[in-house]
Amino acid sequence: MKKFRWQLLIILVTGLIVGILLIIQQMDEGEEVQSTPSPMTGGVYTEALIGEFLRLNPFLDLYNPPDQAVNRLIFNGLVNFDSRGIPQSELAESWGVSRDGTVYNFSLRNDVVWHDGEAFDSRDVLFTVGLLQSGHNLIPQDLQNFWSEIDVVALSEAQLQFLLPEPFAPFLDYLTFGILPEHLLGDLGIEEMIDHPFNLSPVGTGPFRFQRLLVENDEIVGVVLEAFDAYYLNRPFLDEFIFRYYPSSQEALSAYQEGEVEGIGKVDRSILNEVLAEPDLAIFTAREPLLTMAYLNLDNQEVNFLQNPDLRRALMQSINRDLIIEKAFEGQAVPANGPIMPGTWAYYNDLEKIDFDPEAAETFFESTGVTFDEEADLFRTEEGLDVAVTVLHPNQSPHNEIATLIKAGWEDLGVQVTLEGKPYEEVLADLQSRAYEVALVDINLTRSPDPDPYPFWGQAQIQSGQNYADWDNRSASEFLEQARMTVDLAERERLYRNFQVLFMRELPSLPLFYPVFTYAITDEINGVNLGPIFEPADRFNNVHDWFILSGQDLSPTEAIDITESSEE
Repeated sequence: MKKFRWQLLIILVTGLIVGILLIIQQMDEGEEVQSTPSPMTGGVYTEALIGEFLRLNPFLDLYNPPDQAVNRLIFNGLVNFDSRGIPQSELAESWGVSRDGTVYNFSLRNDVVWHDGEAFDSRDVLFTVGLLQSGHNLIPQDLQNFWSEIDVVALSEAQLQFLLPEPFAPFLDYLTFGILPEHLLGDLGIEEMIDHPFNLSPVGTGPFRFQRLLVENDEIVGVVLEAFDAYYLNRPFLDEFIFRYYPSSQEALSAYQEGEVEGIGKVDRSILNEVLAEPDLAIFTAREPLLTMAYLNLDNQEVNFLQNPDLRRALMQSINRDLIIEKAFEGQAVPANGPIMPGTWAYYNDLEKIDFDPEAAETFFESTGVTFDEEADLFRTEEGLDVAVTVLHPNQSPHNEIATLIKAGWEDLGVQVTLEGKPYEEVLADLQSRAYEVALVDINLTRSPDPDPYPFWGQAQIQSGQNYADWDNRSASEFLEQARMTVDLAERERLYRNFQVLFMRELPSLPLFYPVFTYAITDEINGVNLGPIFEPADRFNNVHDWFILSGQDLSPTEAIDITESSEE
């Protein structure tokens, strides 16, 4: 059973979520920023989303982050993940795993009702999983492949059983999808859902329920949600949660300055300085789940000097990441260390950090036996191979700037560098065919709380999978194979620790940066928690706990005024 996600994308950075690294210490692994005044029920919060309304349906929001944000408040999955990537119960009250890791038994909560008052039960889960197994082209191919091999059995209205063909510890990672109501949609397939009225007036089980759309000039400009009194974790403190859509970050900021909204869901570099100057905005930052990586093709004989770990370390130490963060990201990124996202349970905090060190890099470089050919003005290996590489990269910002600065550092070391910029689709094609020497790309870890790095570094992924570096290391692969077959979290953590130590010793490729996600919200809203995120909508993980300070709480009349003004 092949289980891997096509997670590696070459990201078009313009318009993506970026933010500011405010203080590195605020982003220490596992640290969360929160405020703790006493909660008070009532009030309305309005947030600006950058983009447009399409459909409020978790099966139709894959490529539209604004819809994902709204859906997070309306729908629930069987499980969710906390900021460390540890699974937590949501609609599933509990679960157990068989000794051999192939059977997962779930007990559903008995206190969950849909927003229309109908009881939630196993039929809703079976129906929703059936959509994943339908083979419709709106379901990503990797998910189709995965769910085609899973059997789901309803043992009762409150008991479910998932049968796997073989042990797979990251299985819970696949159970975060939003559950849809079988009693409303059970006779529909995905194709029939695309233009169904449900998408304009959804019914979920989440902390807020759909109230109405905001329409101006025959265009949907916002969504009004209201607190769901029967929410299983108790009614949210906020009475209403309103989203308004704006085509650009600048217009979202203007809306805040004019009092139309109290928060901005995505703060990018174009408005960052202005946002920081706003005295009443609280700023929250976190690493985005996007790892910029310099892939090294270890099986390309034209650059077989890359097979030398000392030379790879010299390349890593010749990259001035602080300078690149300043120049290419305008400060909106943090250095990466290893192949697993910091702040998660699997990250090894004592992992060796390899910093910019030109002198040490030169020592490692010379130790590989290279010699300088003055006539040719380049270094050659002991086998007579020119020490020269072509760096493939997306022909766009910030990858152009990153590649240029990497080239400068490597040429100072003595490596000749040629830059080759291509459209991101062509870069991805070259990666898949292994037709590259060095490739600057982003690994997209969005919606992947489980840290399983097997798809990128396992031996079985060398020929046709995502092990684009062709790293053929039996010890590393064994660590990863064992880790995805055991459900014991402590044992998985030990195996991943061993893998990370080995990875940083061998450096089969060079982990570089994580961009920074920045969220701005009025300082009147309290209870906000933001640890590491796996998608932007994770900022709402504890939205039912958000509240307005006593003394600043809105009266019922004021709440009505705010709602009405948002429709003008």
